Amino acid sequence: MSLALKTLAQFAIKKLASSPEARQKAAEVARVVAEEAKQISAQDDRARAAGKAFSKAMRSLKGEDGRPPVR
Repeated sequence: MSLALKTLAQFAIKKLASSPEARQKAAEVARVVAEEAKQISAQDDRARAAGKAFSKAMRSLKGEDGRPPVR
């Protein structure tokens, strides 16, 4: 795992451990990710579907989908 991903994972784990709101949000995100994974696995071109899901997530993080950016 790259250093950046490892650092990001450590930060997320510490944040989840310290905040009930963050734990609730993480559970919600996990459900969304599981639903996306089901949709990706059901498609014929899984690489394309995964790319589209990643793009959707990045737009959401940047706030380009009409919702405020994730902080």
